Amino acid sequence: MTRHMHNPALMLLNDSPRLPMIAALAVRFAATVTQWERQRRSRINLSKLDDRMLKDVGLTRPAADREIKRYFWQY
Repeated sequence: MTRHMHNPALMLLNDSPRLPMIAALAVRFAATVTQWERQRRSRINLSKLDDRMLKDVGLTRPAADREIKRYFWQY
């Protein structure tokens, strides 16, 4: 399973050809945890939107509720 890294510093470290395996695993772990945290915060913020705001971003309340109920590791 491939994960896309959005943090430029993590991408630079991950692309280093001389990075030891344990360091490469640590970078991937950090990238994954960073993504999980971003998803968690996004879902918390989504839960604070009212129906008018949801309509502005093109979501219905049931669709938003389904997204909010997902676990932080689910994409």
